[in-house]
Amino acid sequence: MPAFRLELLNGATALPGAEWQALASDDDPFVSRVFLGAAEETGAAGEGLAWQPMHCLLRDTDGRVAGLLPLYLRRHSFGDFSQDWHWPQAWRQAGLDYYPKLVTGVPYTPSPGPRLLLSRQAGPEVAAELVHSAIALVQETGASSWQCLFVREADLAPLRDAGLILRRGVQFHWLNRGYRDFADFLDGFTAERRKKVKRERRGVAEAGVQVEVRHGDELDAALWQTVHAHYRDTFLRHGNHPAFPVTFFQRVGDALGPRMVVFLAWLQGRPVASAICFRNTTTLYGRHWGASVHIPGLHFELCYHRGIEYAIAHGLKRFEPGAGGEHKLLRGFEPVSTWSAFWIADPRMRALLARHLVREDGAMLDYQAELARHLPYKTDA
Repeated sequence: MPAFRLELLNGATALPGAEWQALASDDDPFVSRVFLGAAEETGAAGEGLAWQPMHCLLRDTDGRVAGLLPLYLRRHSFGDFSQDWHWPQAWRQAGLDYYPKLVTGVPYTPSPGPRLLLSRQAGPEVAAELVHSAIALVQETGASSWQCLFVREADLAPLRDAGLILRRGVQFHWLNRGYRDFADFLDGFTAERRKKVKRERRGVAEAGVQVEVRHGDELDAALWQTVHAHYRDTFLRHGNHPAFPVTFFQRVGDALGPRMVVFLAWLQGRPVASAICFRNTTTLYGRHWGASVHIPGLHFELCYHRGIEYAIAHGLKRFEPGAGGEHKLLRGFEPVSTWSAFWIADPRMRALLARHLVREDGAMLDYQAELARHLPYKTDA
């Protein structure tokens, strides 16, 4: 195996932009230097915020970047969507500490995507070395585990080969099957569900709402303040912490430009609701929503229907509107498997968790199959 030199980066921007661009990431916006760097440097994530960056960078013998693994040392689980709520108690009962843990993922962003970022010339040995480096850091840091969260299926093989335990999750994604427009998409629904969606959309229009699309670099400072207030107030109403400050969105929007998509609802000349999305060449990703008024159906219009229209118009293959939400089924979003992988340091806890996740996987498969029976499509669609 070729020799590599490991460097631990204390932040995404510690790697120059040109070197980051040499890594193949499917143009995923969330593992970009821009997104991770802004999260770390504007107060959403970073050392002191239970997101201590320890990004694993591999260089080859000539000093060229071979691969990168985004990695954080964590002292709680808020914002990583690991769904390990009961695991700390199990560790305590075994006389062990659950925190710190190591996490490969994107702060506050449960979006499946690339986690092993390789140079375009890299072979499989680079992915294997990144995985080995993370496992070694578990021992060096005294962490209980390494959690590689929301991994795209293309990255699963080196994780499985290294002995990580895989865990299935379920999200709801919309898949573009060559639709001409939104009406063509709705034609595949049963008559009852098609009428309900049309009625839902008509109610928003009759309320006087006008919706426009702007990209990240098309919002001025005042409009960003309004959009951020929508985002912030939604979190506060539900007793959650709005982690991203307005400076994060401004910085990311200016840098990503058309890779950030914002759906804005206007009423009587005022922006009253917004939905923040991101995109690459194949996929639209829904992230945050909020509103200063209550209009029935407005959430579904901005967060789902407009996103589907945008994806069709721009030839995107998928629309992933975020985690959770069985109500997405009735609007054409299908249950799909997501994957995370876990390296557990303690052999006893590793065996216990492996048995638990086998049982959980059967339940998740049953859940996914049951959800699929409630999709709104015609039987022959």
